Amino acid sequence: MIFFTKKDAYKALSIGFVVSLLLLIVIQNLSIVLPVSKYWLPVLFTPLMLVGLYVSFVIGKIWRPFVYQFGKFFVVGLSNTFLDLGVLNFLILFTNITHGIYFSIFKGISFICAVINSYYWNKFWTFQKQGSFGLFFLVVSGSALLNIGWATYMVEVVKAPAGIAPKMWDNIAALSSVFLVMTWNYLGMKFIVFRKKLD
Repeated sequence: MIFFTKKDAYKALSIGFVVSLLLLIVIQNLSIVLPVSKYWLPVLFTPLMLVGLYVSFVIGKIWRPFVYQFGKFFVVGLSNTFLDLGVLNFLILFTNITHGIYFSIFKGISFICAVINSYYWNKFWTFQKQGSFGLFFLVVSGSALLNIGWATYMVEVVKAPAGIAPKMWDNIAALSSVFLVMTWNYLGMKFIVFRKKLD
């Protein structure tokens, strides 16, 4: 039996709020002009996270319980993605460096921040199980190679097409592996790091 608790609601709202703040950093770095004030993002975005989680709960209750667990994982995944992008964009905004070895270092720093966030949220909320940080590290090492390697390849080898600013291309490169990495991480967390122990 699965339950949607007040704690789940508060966690979804807090993650939504933090994600909206990180999104402000991305918008600032990319100089994106929105049809409304960017400061409305926390007001508009925060409840969407709660609604999305609640929808996954309803689907999980009607169909398969793992859908709700995946909903939590997806919410945590969004926080990881925007933490990754927020730190990356902050470093780019602060230094104005968009390529070279420093881009790879920035991407590594932002990825490490997202990994630490992922471990704690998934351990204590999504899966609610004891899990080895060593196994977690092994699973995310594969995603790190994919995530950082792919982003660096896109920036350094493919390069930004004509008409796309380097800062925008850095973000496109960083986002281009998200769904593959998220799938890899969910399966790794569920079946390796936080798997059910046999009695």
